[in-house]
Amino acid sequence: MATNDYESVLKMLEEITTNARQIQEQLLGEILSKNAETEYLQGFLHGQTDKQLFKKNVPIVTYDHIKPYIDRIANGKASSDILLVEPLIGFSLSSGTSGGQPKLIPITAESANVTAALGNLHLSLMVKHFGDLSQVGKRMELLFAKPDVETPSGLKASAVTTRAFKESSFQAILPKLYTSPYETIFCPDTKQSTYCQLLFGLIQRDEVVVIGSIFAATVLRGIKFIENNWRELCSNIKTGKISDWITDSGCRKAASLILKPNPKLADLLEDICSCKSWEGIVRKLWPKTKYIGTVCTGAMLQFTAELEFYCGGLPLVSGFYACSEGAIAINIEPLSKPSDVSYTILPNTVYYEFLPIKEDSVTDSLNQVQLNTSRHKDTETVDLVNVKPGQCYEILVTSPTGLYRYRVGDIIKVTGFHNNTPQFQFVGRQNVALGVDMERTSEADILKAVAEAKALLDPLGLILTEYTSYGDTSSTPGHYVIFWEIKPKEGNNNNDNGKELDPKVMEECCSKMEDSLHFTYRMYRKENIIAALEIRVVKQGAFEALLDYFVSNGASLSQYKTPICIKSKEALNILDSRVIAKFFSPRTPIQDN
Repeated sequence: MATNDYESVLKMLEEITTNARQIQEQLLGEILSKNAETEYLQGFLHGQTDKQLFKKNVPIVTYDHIKPYIDRIANGKASSDILLVEPLIGFSLSSGTSGGQPKLIPITAESANVTAALGNLHLSLMVKHFGDLSQVGKRMELLFAKPDVETPSGLKASAVTTRAFKESSFQAILPKLYTSPYETIFCPDTKQSTYCQLLFGLIQRDEVVVIGSIFAATVLRGIKFIENNWRELCSNIKTGKISDWITDSGCRKAASLILKPNPKLADLLEDICSCKSWEGIVRKLWPKTKYIGTVCTGAMLQFTAELEFYCGGLPLVSGFYACSEGAIAINIEPLSKPSDVSYTILPNTVYYEFLPIKEDSVTDSLNQVQLNTSRHKDTETVDLVNVKPGQCYEILVTSPTGLYRYRVGDIIKVTGFHNNTPQFQFVGRQNVALGVDMERTSEADILKAVAEAKALLDPLGLILTEYTSYGDTSSTPGHYVIFWEIKPKEGNNNNDNGKELDPKVMEECCSKMEDSLHFTYRMYRKENIIAALEIRVVKQGAFEALLDYFVSNGASLSQYKTPICIKSKEALNILDSRVIAKFFSPRTPIQDN
């Protein structure tokens, strides 16, 4: 990207964030004018396009409310103006791991261009901070495509990432800018795909300048995959022959073009991988890497400590904030630490409204959001430019793709403004919560409690690699169960690590979590309405098995996020069958004075 190109893109960013109010008003006007006669809006607005009437008459909805309309389109009525006038080119298929079943979100040619523009904006910010790395090397990114789902209408549903990978513009730059061949990205077997992408990334190690994937969890899984399979990878490089268990024809074809006998490289990689500690291993394997490009915020924060351990000080860059419903925001300070990242909302992509979220106390609202799903009838929404720093909100979007006052389900905390556009941190998902009685514990509560407790593992030389939770009501009173997967920072990687855990430390971890939870939980514990919190330590690889389960049931590996709370009995069984130790809080949590 030429200097004047990225500078013009960043100038455009300054303009739209300065003129946010006008852009938002114009965008809503265009959406309503174009779609006022659709079946959905006609029922509320009767052909009118007034903003105040829109807010008064059009209801705030979830996906369940509009699903019947989308189903009719998917089932063969795409030509009728049900939700929008503009013709659809397909559907975006959500991963379904954020707290529900996969959703079909309409896509138009215009919305596809908006998504591409977000990528161009992110690239411009990277050029500003790191230079044009496309001129000096390649990206080793773990990329995974899912097969399209064809609906009865003939329109195809696909993950956002899969659709991007199929674009001719991406395929044109793939060989020059990425280490992963097209065939490996579209390999239906995720293990074979992962193996080959990492193998080819190691072969091209001297060209790699960026490492990444959509989410931090995927990058971390890639590093662990090498940790568990480096001998086989080195053997392939030494002999120039791919392992026999790689049976996918596309992967084998790609290997035949890239893989040549290279004993010198194999010996070098063996020396690197056989070291006692894998701290900073990424820098050693790919010495020219400038940064790790992956989302490290929100639910991905749990992976940053271990990722930092492996990456040896490389910047972890969370580039943007997007979802199946639209391109929402960009990180204009990519060198910020993951815990400090604030995203700047893009006012030209969708029309925003914000529902204020009340805090249950004066404590930090980022960690104490209490959700009341019935509050919307009595709460007026706030426009984009009128949100207040320090306040938490739920995001609503009205988009050119037929979503009107639609609850994305994300809770954010406004941290400030860039020009006239708000910046925010992600707090959690609205519909993800634990509860075993009348209390409700949000995703943010769980994230904070785990962060407090896992610090007790540091003196033991242990790292919490992944976790999830569920509310166990099989006995009375019910209690919270937190699944932890733990590994040593270095040295012994024995899966049976339950024997190495100090029971007193683990019990204190349980108590620390309880001390960190909200007032209602602690009060219920004191009154024995809720029983003691339990940590179940699972053997290493348990969360990998959980990933395999979700992927086998249709989740995209590129978009997969470990759920903060487990709802599925099958998923719960996967973890329960791999438990190696159980610990309970030995005391009631500390109460506020």
